[in-house]
Amino acid sequence: MTLVCWILVDKYGLAIYNENRVKKRLSTYLDCGGLASVIFPTMRSLDADKASSKSKNGTDSAQVAPVVEEKIDFSKVQIEPLFTDYVDFDTFSKSDFRAVKVKECVAVPKSKKLLQFTLDDGTGTDRTILSGIHAFYEPEELVGKTLIAITNLPPRAMMGIESCGMLLSAIHEEEGEEKLHLLMVDNHIPAGAKLY
Repeated sequence: MTLVCWILVDKYGLAIYNENRVKKRLSTYLDCGGLASVIFPTMRSLDADKASSKSKNGTDSAQVAPVVEEKIDFSKVQIEPLFTDYVDFDTFSKSDFRAVKVKECVAVPKSKKLLQFTLDDGTGTDRTILSGIHAFYEPEELVGKTLIAITNLPPRAMMGIESCGMLLSAIHEEEGEEKLHLLMVDNHIPAGAKLY
């Protein structure tokens, strides 16, 4: 059996794979006297995949390897002891934890540690937060990520730049070396979503 698929590429270079949309788009182009750009026929035998996966003796030669979850060895990890003092709910609820989207992230000039984040916090006004995590992350790898910030800390000047909040990270020691992981959450969470 052979599968034939016609791919219509419209004037913007976008491929249209749906058969009904191809027919409609093609007739629209031709009715208007326009060019339908390029139509690519692609043919592929559906039986070819099955045949190639069989060896000469008729058994499957290509077996799908099961997905193995990465095992992490936490035996060498040291964490700080938990606090023994309790915080009452009213004190805790004064901290405003929000999801923020990284619009821009750059290294702060003349600083080995600081990264300057320009964040969307859902208010429509950009928020600047500085964080000393350059030893763990390069700025460009954080653009577009969704992070967690405390947004109601008083502004604090660092290297002449006002930082308005704090990004949350998880830290621990492993074989005497500090490890840091910036808390990143699902990108489906909108900027400004409050955490409880």
